[in-house]
Amino acid sequence: MNTTVDQADFFKTLEEKSDNGALRGDYSRCDANYVVQQDWNAYTPEQHDLWRRLYQRQARLMPGRACDVFIESLAKMDAADGIPRFDQTTEALRKATGWELVAVPGLVPELTFFEHLANRRFPVTVWLREPHEFDYIVEPDVFHDFFGHVPLLFNPTFADYMQQYGKGGLKALKLDGLTHLARLYWYTVEFGLIQTEQGLRAYGAGILSSGGEVEHCLTDPAPRRIPFDVERVMRTLYKIDSYQETYFVIRDFQQLFDATAPDFSPLYEKLGSQPDLAADTLLPGETNIAPNRRQDA
Repeated sequence: MNTTVDQADFFKTLEEKSDNGALRGDYSRCDANYVVQQDWNAYTPEQHDLWRRLYQRQARLMPGRACDVFIESLAKMDAADGIPRFDQTTEALRKATGWELVAVPGLVPELTFFEHLANRRFPVTVWLREPHEFDYIVEPDVFHDFFGHVPLLFNPTFADYMQQYGKGGLKALKLDGLTHLARLYWYTVEFGLIQTEQGLRAYGAGILSSGGEVEHCLTDPAPRRIPFDVERVMRTLYKIDSYQETYFVIRDFQQLFDATAPDFSPLYEKLGSQPDLAADTLLPGETNIAPNRRQDA
């Protein structure tokens, strides 16, 4: 498949979807696949300091909240002292799971994103949020992408799941299935929970890079916590401007990989005739997993 996406068409689409397409990031130097060089020397001391403060805040929240694989991988990445160099992390990732990081200016077209994942390349944004955005940012920045997503790419099963998702995305573009497939990404890669012997733990990057949702998703009694089911996930709407009202819980990453390995073509046809479910839906007879006991932050 042709990986080139016309930038004029991309920005036109963004203008229709967002606030006049006013995205962060410098797209003037990206190649046809929206890849840029990470100019690490251009990061300022103030930006490295902001990174350290973000990292320290989140790392302090991880014990008892993030899954063990995330914590173990994060510790090996040696990224606490400043914005990391992507090439150094790529060297370690290639040895572990055959993945690499590619620097991008910001959001990229869906086709480009899926092509990268399908070829075991994870796009990481190069710019960092401003100090006043410490607690909340609209678009993913380098901290969200790197801290939230990269650690689990060191896990072979999850790494394979991400590649499978990329291949599925390329297929979904042809089958009008992208809306439903996007919900799978949202409720797993971004906001997924996993059941462990010690209780619920988070593995989704949107949770693990957040100062507040990492506790909310595990201990607040309000949201639903429902055992993972692909069809149920793909029917469920989600919130982009607040904490999630539903989280889906996997037993382990092998369950996630196995459940999403089959051809989704029949499922897309079935979903097309079913109504969407509101983000706070709990169906009759459906399990709502009890939250963990709250920890002190």
